[in-house]
Amino acid sequence: MIYSDRMRVFLHAMDGPDTPEGDGTPDFGQMRIDAENSDIPIIRKEMESFLRVLLELAAPRTILEVGTAVGYSAQWMACCRQEADITTIENYPPRLEAARINIAASPYRERITLIEGDAAQVLAHLTGQYDFIFMDAAKAQYLHFLPDALKLLRTGGVLVSDNVLQDGVILESHYAVERRDRTIYRRMREYLRVLKQTDGLVTSIVPVGDGAAVTIKDKDNISIRTDMK
Repeated sequence: MIYSDRMRVFLHAMDGPDTPEGDGTPDFGQMRIDAENSDIPIIRKEMESFLRVLLELAAPRTILEVGTAVGYSAQWMACCRQEADITTIENYPPRLEAARINIAASPYRERITLIEGDAAQVLAHLTGQYDFIFMDAAKAQYLHFLPDALKLLRTGGVLVSDNVLQDGVILESHYAVERRDRTIYRRMREYLRVLKQTDGLVTSIVPVGDGAAVTIKDKDNISIRTDMK
């Protein structure tokens, strides 16, 4: 847990109705309740507020999301950036069906393109350049997604990777991590090392929500080196 319970209560008390206003704005509060009641992971409330700030600063016109879930964050980004087009990728069938329904009913449906398929394969064949990429898919695969994601990110663009601290597990010694969690532990630590140490990437790891890595790509033709197999 990144925040103590007292800190979470304090931050939520400080929050106002921060959903951007507009005609036909979805009821994000009810969407969040529905997702939580169905045990469907969506962006945490703290990350939602942070993401809105980043979108205001970056002012992207093209956004790529890796990991749609049920379409909550795609609609949130479309609501925050009325000028942006969003492409979002999802592969898990139960969530895909919910995402199709939610996006089809959304006032932003004309600006959201849902691509169905394995993210690694989709990213390898996707074309075009994106101003902003939001990574929120299978955490153990972030490192494998990264080279193709960076090719799709324009120079000067922003990559936001969510849930990188894994409820604080990433901060622990390797020997303190349960055996079942060690693969994702190693891969996420390597992913963060690559983001921090690769020439051409400027990254800050922020303890908001479950941890976010905010990366700016400041040169072309970035070469990724990894120790992971």
